[in-house]
Amino acid sequence: MKRHSLSTRAWHWLNLLCIVVLFMSGLTISNAHRLLYWGDWGFSRAHAWLEVPRFPDWMTIPGYYSLAVARDWHILMAWPFAIGLLLMWVAMLVNRHFKRDIATSRKEWRWSNIRTDIVKHLKLNFDHTGGKYNFLQKLAYGLVLGIFLPMMVFTGMAISPGIEPVLGWMVDLMGGRQSARSLHFIFAFAIFGFFVVHLALVILAGPIHQIRDMITGGRHDQA
Repeated sequence: MKRHSLSTRAWHWLNLLCIVVLFMSGLTISNAHRLLYWGDWGFSRAHAWLEVPRFPDWMTIPGYYSLAVARDWHILMAWPFAIGLLLMWVAMLVNRHFKRDIATSRKEWRWSNIRTDIVKHLKLNFDHTGGKYNFLQKLAYGLVLGIFLPMMVFTGMAISPGIEPVLGWMVDLMGGRQSARSLHFIFAFAIFGFFVVHLALVILAGPIHQIRDMITGGRHDQA
């Protein structure tokens, strides 16, 4: 039995590609107007809650400032990102991957269990028993799959031009277009933070083994 199913592996690499392109093209879009606001409107620095730094060209797509080209890349990758996430959720519910491997139990929320997991991670001990993932992994994957990634889709839709006539209720629910834009930025960097931590843990746990399993599927008894 494979450690990672084909649907998980296919989505993992597609999602990685989408997120990298979306994030880097999003940095170019951010450079076009570096002020973030709450509410429906905002233009001046006096009304902004945050002024985002200008990101250098080597971090952006394209590698130079072009808002039009960045938007093209952003829209191009937004569709496979959103559809891939939807299909991944369908697959996780059908094959019970979410319930079996990611959903947490009441017992796992006990402080003694959480403390044990934290201590093990600090000691770089990533072995665990009783399931595919430990509590901290389940919590991280649950937040990313259930909140961070879906909110990137919903906030992205809310700030899309001309969306109000169709999904105006979504914009209102988020507190206005500028609030949706601020939330889009916050969740984008929350995903970036997860990506950095995830990459660091993969390196510490043995990158060759981890990457090989995510390509070939690995063996379930290695989990």
